[in-house]
Amino acid sequence: MFNKNTLNLAIVDDHPMILEGLKSLLLQENKFQIFSFTKGAAIVDFIQENRVDIVLLDIILSDGSGLDFCKIIKQSSPHTIVLGISNQAERSMIFRFLENGGNGYILKNADSEEILACIGKALQGDLALSKEVQQIMLRPTKNTVEIPRLTKREKQILQAIANGHTSVVIAENLFISIITVETHRRNLLKKFQAKNMIELVKIAIENKLI
Repeated sequence: MFNKNTLNLAIVDDHPMILEGLKSLLLQENKFQIFSFTKGAAIVDFIQENRVDIVLLDIILSDGSGLDFCKIIKQSSPHTIVLGISNQAERSMIFRFLENGGNGYILKNADSEEILACIGKALQGDLALSKEVQQIMLRPTKNTVEIPRLTKREKQILQAIANGHTSVVIAENLFISIITVETHRRNLLKKFQAKNMIELVKIAIENKLI
């Protein structure tokens, strides 16, 4: 059923035109085997028995929220890349999706080149956000946070975290131990008074630190 040389990509959207449009775009790449679903529960069941490398997941589905399905997919199959693809442009919605394990977020008004670029970025292990999503995340909020002074190493690690890199990858790239990376992570959370890494990145982006 599966070709080892292709990536298994699932599209989850309950709008047939969106499904067919994305499928048509991705089939041109000749590197994806495409599976399409109209319900979140269907991809959850499918992923239990099959390897899925990438999921393009709508946020509003007829049988539930893509936010919840993203969390379920990542718990069931942590290696699977999950990208939100939606008309929902609220900042809180985007951050909730990322907090639930999402690897990126694309608005449906993105053109074909941008969609493919985001998929490519996610495959490289980076956080994949379409241009408009990046602009939404950069908008200032009413909540102001006193920005702490960061060392050169802390800035390097903060940027790596924003790029979606794991502690293992950061340690390898910076030639330091994983324990040192984890210590820096904890110190950054404390300095920024952030609850988690997503909030940390959010504060850093809003204050143009990365």
